[in-house]
Amino acid sequence: MFVALAHAFKTPDLRRKLLFTLGIIVVYRVGTHVPIPGVSYGSVQQCIDQTSSSQGLFGLVNLFSGGALLQITIFALGVLPYITASIILQLLTVVIPRLEALKKEGQAGTTKITQYTRYLTVALAILQGTGLVATARSGALFQNCSVASQIVPDRSIFTTVTMVITITTGTAVVMWLGELITDRGIGNGMSILMFISIASTTPSALWAIKKQGTLAGGWIEFGAVIVAALALVGLVVFVEQAQRRIPVQYAKRMIGRRSYGGTSTYIPLKLNQAGVIPVIFASSLLYVPSLVAQFSQGDSGWKTWITQNLSKSDHPVYIATYSVLIVLFAFFYVAITFNPDEVAGNMKQYGGFIPGIRAGRPTAEYLRYVLNRITWPGALYLGVIALVPTIALAVTGAGQNFPFGGTSILIIVGVGLETVRQIESQLQQRHYEGFLR
Repeated sequence: MFVALAHAFKTPDLRRKLLFTLGIIVVYRVGTHVPIPGVSYGSVQQCIDQTSSSQGLFGLVNLFSGGALLQITIFALGVLPYITASIILQLLTVVIPRLEALKKEGQAGTTKITQYTRYLTVALAILQGTGLVATARSGALFQNCSVASQIVPDRSIFTTVTMVITITTGTAVVMWLGELITDRGIGNGMSILMFISIASTTPSALWAIKKQGTLAGGWIEFGAVIVAALALVGLVVFVEQAQRRIPVQYAKRMIGRRSYGGTSTYIPLKLNQAGVIPVIFASSLLYVPSLVAQFSQGDSGWKTWITQNLSKSDHPVYIATYSVLIVLFAFFYVAITFNPDEVAGNMKQYGGFIPGIRAGRPTAEYLRYVLNRITWPGALYLGVIALVPTIALAVTGAGQNFPFGGTSILIIVGVGLETVRQIESQLQQRHYEGFLR
């Protein structure tokens, strides 16, 4: 791996891409520490010291922003608005015929959908930025903080609008930085920024576990977390690489004097076809009841029930609901992203068939059967990985401070593997050995 990395830096054009990507990452990390105007930086730091920055209703957004959300910086929303917009456009592609037609137009249609994603990202940034500013003004951003209501000293309309505009502009800049990495860097820009955001919180979370530990000054707990992290990384890499390969044979066709077809290939169906999307969907949906209960007035029965059962990650009701939602969203996302009828139609059009299966409708039914069979273990695997923080709470008392929780470990490993593949493909084009042998 280190030899391949040395070859990458010895190649002039690849070295420029790597250095450009590193420069964008530095700019992004600097922006996550620049506070927006109208915020009392001292009060924010005091609240962060009094409360756990990785707990609470805003933990998911704070995770994707690299800790910038709770510090209320210009990049407070991070990449989450763009990710949400991309997911929404992907779901709408199945529902709206116009978007589906654009998707089939090739590069021109993809460019148009990307433009729509940018517009939706800015709209979501305005909405989420307004919510963040309103939450900070009300003092609900930090629980059990004595100076939470003093985070925004000036409550004027001008200051509020300035804060929302600054956060929205910061989100647009993050989107631009990600696209720069995609165009001029090593590619996959938004995923790399998301990887950096999550990985940047890992050292502080590890050190917090060491400080909270009681065995040998916390080093026993620290070592146990490292060992558990390595085991989790190995499990995630193994499952993410696992796939069911369905063989496809193409018949020979004579066009003039030339023979076409007659080749053998396969359809790779990943065990975890949905990726990390079901975990994000389930986490976001479970935040909604708690958020509504937090801002509601009075002590009604439904508010008490939500506070007791759906606001604590170690509660049995929360665990059961979270697991069921992950499984349901996994099947839902796979169903809308992989169309067996379309795949079977394309195979039949180009003379392809699965050995032993008739072309057309029987092929679609076979693909649907196989997909349902492999989605079950993939969905259960996502549920187990996502419950790692809850298991850590029961074993070590780390809770949400566990730095290798479900969403973070899946994103870190997934983006890391994809980035390595991209660098490896460029190395192999120059006859060098890649990272994966």
